[in-house]
Amino acid sequence: MKSQKDTAAVESAEATAIAILGWLAGEPELLSRFLSLTGVLPSDVRHAMDDPGFRAGLVDFLMAHEPTLLDFCAATGTQPETVVAAHAVLSGPHGDIDF
Repeated sequence: MKSQKDTAAVESAEATAIAILGWLAGEPELLSRFLSLTGVLPSDVRHAMDDPGFRAGLVDFLMAHEPTLLDFCAATGTQPETVVAAHAVLSGPHGDIDF
């Protein structure tokens, strides 16, 4: 059973993933690169957001390239630590968090 703290962390991480997708939508070259890496078609993005792996992939995409991470943070007013925390929750030790 998840504690309220775990639930809040997951909700915050998911909100961060949604914010990343929203930002990527305004960055066509980055969005195209991300979708190419994931194999998700643009028409399937909305449905893909239901997949925890896709949400983790959004955060992983930023974490893999510091300049992109910093661009996202500057554009959205998000602290880099928020993205790091989302990464830990969504991509962290598999099996320890039950989605």
